[in-house]
Amino acid sequence: MATFETITVSKLAELDAQNGVELIDVRTPVEFREVHATKAVNVPLDELNPTAVMRSRQQTGNHPLYVICRSGNRSGKACQKFVDAGFANVVNVEGGTTAWDAAGLPVERGKRAISLERQVRICAGLIAFVGSALALATGNVYWAGIPAFIGAGLTFAGVTDTCGMGMILAKMPWNRCGGGTCSA
Repeated sequence: MATFETITVSKLAELDAQNGVELIDVRTPVEFREVHATKAVNVPLDELNPTAVMRSRQQTGNHPLYVICRSGNRSGKACQKFVDAGFANVVNVEGGTTAWDAAGLPVERGKRAISLERQVRICAGLIAFVGSALALATGNVYWAGIPAFIGAGLTFAGVTDTCGMGMILAKMPWNRCGGGTCSA
């Protein structure tokens, strides 16, 4: 597995002030709409096509492409996608948009939304509760399979850092922006 560089938000802001940088944000459109670095362009991770992104760049491939998300995890996965596709000049922004905003760097704020992580907790909790309630109310132990399945899914998500429920919820209409734009 090839590696990629990382950069702090303060160093990235410095480089941007000197020469300008290209920054893509790989969060969902709704997360991007809520708050993002002013110069970032949204390219959701689940739709990321490294070749298409590199072809559409303003600068040449000799200039690094900086990748940001909320905290640095998804942007790391995006950087790995670029590296796996043969593009080496990508840099992960440490701490993501959270660190960028906390450092007082320029951001654009829009409509607030319930985070994807919170949506997963609400959905998983509700499904586990309903399954448990049905098992208790009916005396049918098969209903207990529902909360067991949710528990296994949450364990898998924690171990692999991949959440199937999160991926499904990210595609729901309330987590997409209408009309192809995600403006405030």
